[in-house]
Amino acid sequence: MAVDYQKRPEAGYVTKELEAKLHKMWETKPGLFGVIATVDHKVIGIRYIVTAFAFLVVGGLQALLMRLQLAQPDQTILTPEQYNQLFSMHGITMIFLYALPILSGFSNYLFPLLLGTRDMAFPRLNAFSYWVYLASGLFMYASFLIGQAPNNGWFNYAPYALKPFNPGLNMDFYALGMVFFGISTTVGAANFVVTVMRNRAPGMSINRLPIMIWGTTTVSVGILLANPAVSLAFFLLWLDRQFGTHFYDTAGGGQPLLWQHLFWIFAHPWVYIIVLPAMGMVSDALPVFCRRPLVAYTLVILATITTMLLGFGVWVHHMFATGIPFLSMSYFSGASFIITIPSAIATFAWIATIWTGRVVVTTAFLYFAGFISMFVIGGVSGVVTASVAADLQLHDTYFVVAHIHYVLIGINLFGVLGGLYFWFPKMSGKMLSERLGRWNFWLTFLGFNLAFLPMHWTGLLGMPRRIYTYPEGAGWSWVNMLTTVGSFILAFGILLLFVNVWMSLRRGVAAGANPWDAPSLEWATASPPPAYNFTVMPVVASRHPLWEDRLGESEGHSSIERGLILDDGKEMLATSVIDAAPRAILKMPEDDPWPFLVTLAMTLGFTALLLHWWWIGLAAGVATLLGCVFWLWPRGDLAQTKGTAHE
Repeated sequence: MAVDYQKRPEAGYVTKELEAKLHKMWETKPGLFGVIATVDHKVIGIRYIVTAFAFLVVGGLQALLMRLQLAQPDQTILTPEQYNQLFSMHGITMIFLYALPILSGFSNYLFPLLLGTRDMAFPRLNAFSYWVYLASGLFMYASFLIGQAPNNGWFNYAPYALKPFNPGLNMDFYALGMVFFGISTTVGAANFVVTVMRNRAPGMSINRLPIMIWGTTTVSVGILLANPAVSLAFFLLWLDRQFGTHFYDTAGGGQPLLWQHLFWIFAHPWVYIIVLPAMGMVSDALPVFCRRPLVAYTLVILATITTMLLGFGVWVHHMFATGIPFLSMSYFSGASFIITIPSAIATFAWIATIWTGRVVVTTAFLYFAGFISMFVIGGVSGVVTASVAADLQLHDTYFVVAHIHYVLIGINLFGVLGGLYFWFPKMSGKMLSERLGRWNFWLTFLGFNLAFLPMHWTGLLGMPRRIYTYPEGAGWSWVNMLTTVGSFILAFGILLLFVNVWMSLRRGVAAGANPWDAPSLEWATASPPPAYNFTVMPVVASRHPLWEDRLGESEGHSSIERGLILDDGKEMLATSVIDAAPRAILKMPEDDPWPFLVTLAMTLGFTALLLHWWWIGLAAGVATLLGCVFWLWPRGDLAQTKGTAHE
């Protein structure tokens, strides 16, 4: 069947009966089956966000315990082993279990809405990515139940992670957990890439994509390129620990530096992977409060892509103190300086947007402004460590701890909290309290800077990182006390955010479809959106379709009333890669429990590998394979596409 818009809506065609029909097709089924089988991207996105915030709370509590330990000299609140486990799991939690998944949550929820479609390209794979993320996080946290949590830091350097130096299950939990977690990030990244390439509203060519889409797509490609390195690194570590191989063991001809190369060629791009989507969120939401489009749209996109590309060429600046050749250090030092250029372009674009706009100051705007300040502070301290001479002095001091918190948590957290205040009305239909929001922002902003800005001075005073206590008279006491006080203020600010969310969900002001008068497609539907997102598939003719509709500049037709009505089952449009021209109508899957069941089988398999239950592991592998077969088995709800589309 050719698709030539023969089902464009006529006057009065969009009725309550049609909306009820679409709702019945797309709604998540009630009860336990719906909980484990839903493939609705909005439900999955909210699950990601809630789970990531839960891990943020746990990681924050771990940080508070460590700060109590370091508030004064010679404290004995924690033993060295307890501190090492908390220190390691704090890093693992914040960097892997919070920072990327929270961005995946926003992207899962918003991607189809921003693109003007009804779901992700692979809805069941989307559900699978969440279940594996949750399972891998719980797998690593199960280590606390037997008192053997990872204890070698999130960087997990060899040879300290090898069996002779670390004989317990601590590092086995980490090695297997990260391989497990890598499956989630890999399939999620592939889903984002395919969705943006083939499932966009007609007319949404690549030069009209929201920058959040560019940010998430760029890092998704980065994940697909970087994840194999770290998965290999952890798999080789597991082989060394279980079977006596010698990949990292010098006694058997191995190389401990191989770990650092494999880990940092992943972990430095990861810095940008957990920052670029937040930059995209700011680039899309900040202009709404400036009442004008973003300055230098094309340059910001090029800066996003360039940052990710250069991120793969700077991993050795983590290894300047390892004795590598000077020529190598020179190259990677130069690359580390150059990567500041695209970041500066984005920064100037945000500032110019504020400067030339008519700013409406809201809590979301304050968080975006705070994000810019965090971005500048973290970037400047990064320039310092890009210098080989400076890095040799600052390496393994608290200066680096300060830098990494500004980059990994400050930039990410402030972008996320601004995004939460901006998109919470879309997700819930309720407005967050602006009064509580102001208190929330200022406590978070002041607490964060009081906690982490003094760490630069602590490092300059010579305090090494990764120590659980320090002697009286070292000159670090007052700075550490400032950091501890700031940490508790920050924690109180985050608590106030949760209070605001809870109160707003219960009795917040109704938001309406577009409370911010924003220009992008997610605001063209109800708040919260119906299960099917759009009754009529929108057609896009600009980067700011809702603004142009309102101003009467969209060729006489509302962008939300010009497309197809797809109501013959669960259907979506497939479009061309460059110009988003309609190509086919796709049948989408119903709710399916197999992603959840496959995750259960995989969880059993990883547990069996941890405990050396080899036969159970083999059975779990067979169950996983069979589950995938049933998952992919052809069924009636996934008939062939309806045909080639044309206009």
